[in-house]
Amino acid sequence: MWRGGKIKCNMNIAFTALTLLSLVFMTFAAPTDALPTMITGVTNAIVLILKLTAIYAVWLSVLKMMEATGLDRKLSRALRPVIKRIFKGESEKSYDYISVDLASNMLGMGGATTPAAINAMASMCREEGKATDNMLMLLVINATSIQIVPATVIALRAAAGSANAASVFLPTLIATSCATGIGMILAKVCAAADRARERRKERK
Repeated sequence: MWRGGKIKCNMNIAFTALTLLSLVFMTFAAPTDALPTMITGVTNAIVLILKLTAIYAVWLSVLKMMEATGLDRKLSRALRPVIKRIFKGESEKSYDYISVDLASNMLGMGGATTPAAINAMASMCREEGKATDNMLMLLVINATSIQIVPATVIALRAAAGSANAASVFLPTLIATSCATGIGMILAKVCAAADRARERRKERK
């Protein structure tokens, strides 16, 4: 806990220093533009926050409806056979957590993703301080994250005034699917190489 607090403190110091340095340089480079630029930046930031708040409110209500209708649970059950093939040798409890994690990620339900992923990692841990191949695979899948509903990107595009904010739906799905597929292949290759290296060490 103390380490996390220290990191947060250091980040606050870094951002404060960058802001002050920027203000000093702007004051010397263009003193007449410094104050108007700051006011414009603050105004734009507040407008963006209000737009994003409204958009996220709509998306969260849609996701809540998906949750109420059981769509997230249906997707979780549909993913179960695939998950068992990817993450072999895990417990049913781990499969439950992984299913919820991946289904939530695909639907853009970030609030449900994080605790499910943490629980999945904890349930798959075999040795303290050492990640298993399945844990690394889950990390890769979460990092690349196939997006069926790219809620954040759509929200940002809508806030920026896009005429068709949802037009990124198909490109995002294709891009994230390719990223996840490549990431999984690389994770498998690296895991196989690591096992081969361990076997060579044992023979010696």
